[in-house]
Amino acid sequence: MRRILAVLLLAVLAAWAALNVKLYLKDGGYHLVREYEVQSDRVRYYSVERSQWEEIPLDLVDLKRTQAEASAREEKIEKDAKSLTEEAEARKALQKEVLRIPQNPGVYWLAGSETKTIAAAEATVHTDKGRKILRYLTTVPQMMNGKGTLEIQGAHSLNVFTDPEQEFYLQLSESEGFGIARLTSGKSGVRVVENLTFIPNVNQVEEQLDPVDIIQLELAPGGLYKIWPKEPLRTGEYAVVQYTLGTLNIQVWDFCIKPK
Repeated sequence: MRRILAVLLLAVLAAWAALNVKLYLKDGGYHLVREYEVQSDRVRYYSVERSQWEEIPLDLVDLKRTQAEASAREEKIEKDAKSLTEEAEARKALQKEVLRIPQNPGVYWLAGSETKTIAAAEATVHTDKGRKILRYLTTVPQMMNGKGTLEIQGAHSLNVFTDPEQEFYLQLSESEGFGIARLTSGKSGVRVVENLTFIPNVNQVEEQLDPVDIIQLELAPGGLYKIWPKEPLRTGEYAVVQYTLGTLNIQVWDFCIKPK
């Protein structure tokens, strides 16, 4: 609401300013006028200062400078008004986008008039002692040591996008880090989300993601974000991730980029 009021105030001020013109004189001074008209050898104008019509000899007026500045001001006012209109339209379009995104935590994308959901992938922790499903793991750093990987099943994602600048909508389940990560191919037809180093003595785990530089836009309070890569993604496997580093608390929504 404050933003709308500010835009309206700027529009009113711009409209008011457009009504006033500096009628420049050849001696360097000027009269602030509401309007003016050239009548033969005189200039008739409405004085803003005195609120009345007055006249002045034409040869005392720098008409060329007056007209040039008035034209420049009109162009600027038109440009500013266009910018305000475009910004208002962009915000309106953004509000429509927000209304299309479910409030449930997850990752979404828009395909025309449809809102589609990417299902969260089941992640497993793989160490030399075997694999365990991430959500059933407890006190991981205390139970393990050495190195491991966080993996998801399948050599390729079923969520295929041809747009290398694909936009996603992420509704966070809690206040955590998030982004897009590159995945690598692992053994036995899996994809590696991140490499892990377990440090049992200090009850920690080091997580090594391969993040993609992204642009993020907060759409609404409560953790709704729109994200997309800064640079077009190369063909390959990726995932939108939500995580708290050092805790092995991560959610994964996988996808891949393939050319048309």
